[in-house]
Amino acid sequence: MHQEERLLKILEYLQSRNQLSNSEICDLLNISRDTARRDIIKLVHEGGVIRTHGGIALPLLKEEIRAYKERVTSATKQKMLIAKAASAHIADGDVCFMDVSTTIQLLCGQLDKNLTVYTHSLDNAEALSAKSEININLLGGRFNHENRFFYDYDTAMQLNDVFFDKAFLGAAAIMEDGVYFANRDDALVKKLVSGRAREVFLLADFKKFNLTSPFKGLNFSEIDILITNQDAPKHSLLMLQDSGVEVIKVLEEE
Repeated sequence: MHQEERLLKILEYLQSRNQLSNSEICDLLNISRDTARRDIIKLVHEGGVIRTHGGIALPLLKEEIRAYKERVTSATKQKMLIAKAASAHIADGDVCFMDVSTTIQLLCGQLDKNLTVYTHSLDNAEALSAKSEININLLGGRFNHENRFFYDYDTAMQLNDVFFDKAFLGAAAIMEDGVYFANRDDALVKKLVSGRAREVFLLADFKKFNLTSPFKGLNFSEIDILITNQDAPKHSLLMLQDSGVEVIKVLEEE
């Protein structure tokens, strides 16, 4: 179950019960305490719930939770459209890299071809685990609990021995001089992979153009195709086009 689905489930439970403890969330969704903690942080940060001692509760204004549910549903729909557009570029026999990203996790869930996939994302590996036709290679190392990826310098260097047909990368922020990420180790993985792929796809929703993040991973010249859900800001679009990036904007389905 993707995080967006879990968040909506928690909100549905809260509508009838008004308050949930951390352990109740774990039991209701059959998830670990770490996963429940991440979901709670996300809900509180977005204004969907308020913290209580040992759990969460509905905010005083019910309109807030309705607005939050609408935002989550809309965001998931947009990510699914981006993922669907990306899946059209994958062919039988491809060797692909799948990055840490909720959108790319959705892409992994849609794959139904004979592929070889490399990833450092635990969530991607879980999404692919039931697909026997896909050869999964999960990179090893120390587990980053917050972003749910594995990293080890020596393991990452082994990527220099692999050539990918396609690499599908996410973004924490798209800034004026390139693509940035929240973690330095994760940014290094992106840099290594982008230099070892025939085609590099960046999957990023429009809001990433309005964010900042500390660690640069990609120059625009290292990206072949950007798939997003709205027109990029004019100055960003010009820089992308000058770098030879093809920009694909997904359209909402009727």
